[in-house]
Amino acid sequence: MKKFLRENSLSLVFIFLTIATLAGQIIVGWHEFNNELIDYRQPALTLPAYLTSGHCIEAVFENWESEFLQMGLYVILTVSLYQKGSSESKSLSEPEEVDREPSPMRKGAPWPVRRGGWVLKLYQNSLSIAYFLLFGLSFWLHALGGVKQYNAEQLLKGKSEQLTFWQFLGTSEFWFQSLQNWQSEFLSVLSIVVLSIYLRQKGSPESKPVDAPHAETGE
Repeated sequence: MKKFLRENSLSLVFIFLTIATLAGQIIVGWHEFNNELIDYRQPALTLPAYLTSGHCIEAVFENWESEFLQMGLYVILTVSLYQKGSSESKSLSEPEEVDREPSPMRKGAPWPVRRGGWVLKLYQNSLSIAYFLLFGLSFWLHALGGVKQYNAEQLLKGKSEQLTFWQFLGTSEFWFQSLQNWQSEFLSVLSIVVLSIYLRQKGSPESKPVDAPHAETGE
């Protein structure tokens, strides 16, 4: 057990933090939405009912959408773009291990590498593909929850206007929600790329060695 915890401690901590903060968001979101319903003299929702409401679905997936977009673009752009001095960039002059051709003879090589052909082609781009698929799913669920919440709010306000899924995709409200999250994610990537040029964190693989010169590129 100790070995398992040590070998997986980073992912386990982030799984815990994700579940804890998601649970907290759902609970406070549930109370917030019920307060809104009470203001309109409508019955409050139970927690299970809230989980399927547009308010909950929209809030969760508009954030997940931006995270997966950020990581997908980051994985793709760092293949061919560079930043001198950043620990997040590949070296400007030295060959990188990640650029070498996969060898089926390498000990412990994954099955797709040994299989070769189109399976290997798919596998060697599988990380970015996975992120963009998760982004697409989250984008769709954001819009699905958003139109559900929009229509529910219209009814609470006594308005008869109801939008379809595709109509909601064309609203400024949907794109305001998306873009405000996207820009914050791009800013966070920019910050680690630029700050890692000049600042250090001893022991972190996201930082250069403390005594590394500012112009040194890569980890």
